[in-house]
Amino acid sequence: MKYIGIIPARYGSTRFPGKPLAEICNRTVIHRVYAQASKALDTVVVATDDERIYDAVESFDGKVVMTRADHKCGTDRCLEAYEAITTPSWRAQNDADTVIINIQGDEPFIQPEQIETLMACFEAPDTQIATLVRPFTDKDSQEALENVNTPKVAWDKTTGIAQNFSRKVIACADGSHYRHIGIYAYRADVLAEITKLAQSPREIEERLEQLRWLENGYTIRVGVTDRETIGIDTPEDLEKAIEWYKYNG
Repeated sequence: MKYIGIIPARYGSTRFPGKPLAEICNRTVIHRVYAQASKALDTVVVATDDERIYDAVESFDGKVVMTRADHKCGTDRCLEAYEAITTPSWRAQNDADTVIINIQGDEPFIQPEQIETLMACFEAPDTQIATLVRPFTDKDSQEALENVNTPKVAWDKTTGIAQNFSRKVIACADGSHYRHIGIYAYRADVLAEITKLAQSPREIEERLEQLRWLENGYTIRVGVTDRETIGIDTPEDLEKAIEWYKYNG
């Protein structure tokens, strides 16, 4: 199996424009994401729609491709980037044995073992799509559980397959709660299929694209991590990440 990491990175962001180029202790967010992903993957590519990000990635000798600006989600950007770095003949021979890992461009401290956990999901030959979850623990507040900015996952612990995603509070059959870590992996042929699907009502309501895949009959296998991630959505998140890095980096 061949694994290719793709990091979608837009400059435009309602809450934090230009966040891929924000710095955490003298290294940009996108550079940190790229460096962490490269610890687990031989091939990592940034997919961007902005020349500033393109130039920044080239400056640290990273691999980067320019993609269209009108993509509605990172999944679509991943497909364009994959097609840019491969040929039709190569894809025809290798798509079924290639996995694309969509690594969030605002997760500067993603851990190599988290990516490896995701890759391990494809040891099951029927895996189409995989993603990560982390259990809520006693250290998490009720407020954190109810936070609509934190998607939750209900999944079957026998099969390892996701049953539902929601911004509302949902639970597994045993009553346990899991948060969704927004990193995905798809078989390349499946990625090409799901990008052609029309948005579903629940996806639009919840603003969660994975619901479109479930509603169209695709399965999403779950990998479990105990490691917390630090996403950068706002300038305040950046300040927290800087403080975290000073003590843990």
